[in-house]
Amino acid sequence: MTFLAFDDIGLRYEGQDRVVQALEGLSFTVDAGEPIAVIGPSGCGKSSMLLLAAGLLVPGRGTVSIDGSPLTAPRRETSLILQEHGLLPWKTTEDNAALGLRIRGADRRESRERAREALALVGLGEFARSYPGELSGGMRQRVGLARAVALDADLLLMDEPLSALDALRREDLQDVLLDLWRRRGHAQVLVTHSIEEAVFLGKRVVVMSPSPGRVKAIVENPGMGEADYRSAPEFHERCAELRRILAAEGALHAGAVVHP
Repeated sequence: MTFLAFDDIGLRYEGQDRVVQALEGLSFTVDAGEPIAVIGPSGCGKSSMLLLAAGLLVPGRGTVSIDGSPLTAPRRETSLILQEHGLLPWKTTEDNAALGLRIRGADRRESRERAREALALVGLGEFARSYPGELSGGMRQRVGLARAVALDADLLLMDEPLSALDALRREDLQDVLLDLWRRRGHAQVLVTHSIEEAVFLGKRVVVMSPSPGRVKAIVENPGMGEADYRSAPEFHERCAELRRILAAEGALHAGAVVHP
């Protein structure tokens, strides 16, 4: 059943000297509980697409809808994770994980209980009283994930959340994201520049064209989530298929897609 839908979206940014058409005719859907990955060259409007899905931007043309209703403002059941973890250095891990709940008006006791549960889910239960400066980069990224998880979202939007990590930490957190999706069954949209990451975390991979962004192709990836999928022949076949599509768009030659 369709949960999130982009219908013929047009979006442009007007500056002093020029107008930038970020998205033009963007259309695709995400089913309830479905993990989608979005990949494409830099500047093709991927981040703008996520902000539209979060209700933080309004399209100039077309409709973004959730559960069949047009989205006109942010909703409480949506979580957005950006590249920077955005942790407050003077707050403990637990307090950082509870920050979104506190902003939404949850009482302190409920916020802390849900933050502790979320930290346990991402493997940081024993670090609840630690401060960001005492954590590794990968652990700080997990705190950012825990903050989103604590909100009990049915839609998780992620804008290259693992791009600053080295290859080993990145794969570790990809496993964490996969485990969270399996446990919670939320819909998610992951924007990434990594072909391998897109194939590992997307049941379908949406390939966007260069600016103005529109859907170039949608690659079905039914093996996503299977045990040892990174080692499976199907995984490498899907990666090769995406490389061919992106090469046809000139994205690979331009160095726009990174392969960790």
